[in-house]
Amino acid sequence: MTEYRAQDRDTIFALDIGTRSVVGIVGKTSGGRFKALDMEMAEHSSRAMLDGQIDNIQQVGTLARTVTERLEERLGVRLERVCVAAAGRALRTQGGSFSLDLSEEKTIGPELISRLEAGALSAAEESLQMEEEARRQFFMVGYTVAQYRLDNYPLSSLLDHSGKLAEADVVATFLPGEVVESLYAAMRAAGLQVASLTLEPIAAMNAAIPAELRLLNLALVDIGAGTTDIAVCRDGSVTGYTMATIAGDEITEALMRAFLVDFQTAEELKRNLGEKPEAVYTDILGLENTVSQDALRAAIQEPMGRLAEAIAAQVSQLNGGPPSALFLAGGGSKLDGLREKVAASLGIEERRVAVAGSNYNKSAFSDEMDLNNPELATPLGIAVSAALGLLNDSYVITLNGETAKLFRSGVLTLRDILLMNGYTYADMLGRSGKNLSVTLNGRHMVFRGEPAAPAILQVNDEEAAITTVVHAGDSIRFQPARSGADAAKTLREVLGKDFRGRVLVNNQEGRLDAALRTGDVILTLEGPAGKAAAAVPPPAPEMQSVPETPPAVSAAPEAPPEITVPAKPAPVPPPKPLIRKREVEIILNGKPMVLQPKENGQPYFLMDLLERSGVDFEKLEGPVHLTVNGVECGFTEPVRDRDTITIR
Repeated sequence: MTEYRAQDRDTIFALDIGTRSVVGIVGKTSGGRFKALDMEMAEHSSRAMLDGQIDNIQQVGTLARTVTERLEERLGVRLERVCVAAAGRALRTQGGSFSLDLSEEKTIGPELISRLEAGALSAAEESLQMEEEARRQFFMVGYTVAQYRLDNYPLSSLLDHSGKLAEADVVATFLPGEVVESLYAAMRAAGLQVASLTLEPIAAMNAAIPAELRLLNLALVDIGAGTTDIAVCRDGSVTGYTMATIAGDEITEALMRAFLVDFQTAEELKRNLGEKPEAVYTDILGLENTVSQDALRAAIQEPMGRLAEAIAAQVSQLNGGPPSALFLAGGGSKLDGLREKVAASLGIEERRVAVAGSNYNKSAFSDEMDLNNPELATPLGIAVSAALGLLNDSYVITLNGETAKLFRSGVLTLRDILLMNGYTYADMLGRSGKNLSVTLNGRHMVFRGEPAAPAILQVNDEEAAITTVVHAGDSIRFQPARSGADAAKTLREVLGKDFRGRVLVNNQEGRLDAALRTGDVILTLEGPAGKAAAAVPPPAPEMQSVPETPPAVSAAPEAPPEITVPAKPAPVPPPKPLIRKREVEIILNGKPMVLQPKENGQPYFLMDLLERSGVDFEKLEGPVHLTVNGVECGFTEPVRDRDTITIR
């Protein structure tokens, strides 16, 4: 039995799990560059990948194991840790906003900024969830802050500023959980541990465009079989990544239709384009045919044109216009005439579109192999990223006993790690339960939800903040915060157990055991014997009471408010019945409205119009003002014909 050396820390093993094949590269760092020692490639026997997404985990795991064993046998090394990349096709980009009310004007520090950005990132994920039929897990890959605001004034940075309202808008990129988990599952099936995870467009960028060139506005387009991944850089960093929904398979399928061949034969015709004057093939009828290179080129002009247009459209959208130059990578980059079509679609000179490979030697080399091949952009990029510390093979962090998923390089905080591993802002900081807002006899009351139970967050068994920077080898323990329960009250609990009499809720007879909802308007009336209803008790300390004039509905502040209650609330007289024999014409918030007569002949009150006002009582951000013909009124004000009413 062959003896294998253990994989040492300096040995980098990278696998590119592609739609058509699996490519493995092994090497080490030498003189500030990645030195490739060996490379292996094996093609899928059937379609185990669909558009860059793993479909058959066991089949992909088996092929990855085959590639690994071939490399192990030639190198005499037992490979256990692998660097991989996720396809860019599944990337989802979404904007999100979040604001924090500061209890008092104070200087803003890194911790508060981190909370603000985490909230905006969670808002972006929630927006994604709303587009899904069922809730799914997303992993945050990266984000940029589009705008900060302080007291509604835009700023490029909030650090060390002072204010009362801080806001942040972000644009975040996510990977669906199943994309990440299937990649990890395939590696487990191959007997490998994932040491680092990045995105294919970032990996290709790291190989094709060295860091010193990223001061320029450049684009990298990696055309694979199922995906076309795109990354853009400027001012020294990668500024965005996306994908086009057309790739090399569309070219292959065009050849299948044109020459009646199976997929594999069409692939061979595509790969041999330009090598010989003529190509010989056997079609699906078993007939041998000869076709000229001109005929092959003519068959792919239409899909190649669509590919060029899709690349130009996505690059321009991501970059805000054409880049200074563009590099084509991947197998599709070799298509004769594609470079010229991309340049024409972008409206730039042909010499500004090049095939990648000329810059590989700045970051990678080999004594045995020719690396100057655009198809090696992704596998070589994964290896280069690990070898040069862009995604360090030894940068392993554990989260609750498991290896954490890391998507990018550079300084990472606890907040970054948690967001990259599927946790949200609510998991980190918790949410207080929703408040319950009701109006009782014209007086607004807010019952607060329960406060959140804080999260437990430790690094190497010591308590830490979400802004704590994480280092290689750190062990994180995280127990998510528990959100507080929503406020809940029945009518009896609000009125008191000794209440006797009639009560209306939203102008309907109310049951004392009924649960109240935010926005409910409660009106107590005389008892059945004609006596006044028992006095409603003053508000409990858990709620805030606001007198009727001026009426105000507002979200409760974080600190407990002072409660002012009149010594003897003035009883509200029952409304006199105003029999309506015809509809009532009003203007509500500037729009004409006709109210049909009530069946019981009762008049309309302002409380009847709340649901028609457009005010969302679940998300109030300020007081509600009610006016009739320009005069401020309460909720129990009767509505008369031709009244002009404002509820805002």
